[in-house]
Amino acid sequence: MQDRFIFTGYRTTCYKCGVEAEQVIKAVPYQAQVACSHCGATRIFIPRIEDVSKPGSYTRIGCYDLWNLESGATCRNCGVTGPHDLSIGCSHFTVRCRNCGFTHFYKFNLEYMAQCPIEETGQ
Repeated sequence: MQDRFIFTGYRTTCYKCGVEAEQVIKAVPYQAQVACSHCGATRIFIPRIEDVSKPGSYTRIGCYDLWNLESGATCRNCGVTGPHDLSIGCSHFTVRCRNCGFTHFYKFNLEYMAQCPIEETGQ
C-alpha cells in the first residue's frame, strides 16, 4: 500500500496570517495536515477511527468555515482509484471513498508555525 494517500490544495484566506493563499492538504494513514503556503501555519491531525459509514457522519461544526472538497485517490479499503470527499474543519479532517464509503477520520492534534532555521546572508 502506498504511503501517499491524499495530496491536494485549496485556495482560501489563511486563518493565521489572513492572506489568501494555497492551503496544502496532505493525508497519509498515520497523519493529515493543512499548511499555509504563505506563512507556514500548519495544523496536524492524527487518526481517530476508520469506518464504512454514511457521508458526513463525522462532520463537526467548528470555529472556521467547513471545507467540503473532492480529491482523487486510491482507496485504502477497496483499492479503487477515484473521487474521495474531504471534510476539513478546525478540529477534524475526514476522507471518504465514494466507491465503498470507507471513511478515515482524523482529529486535531497540533498547530505550529514553520520557520526557516537558516537566515539568509547578503554575501
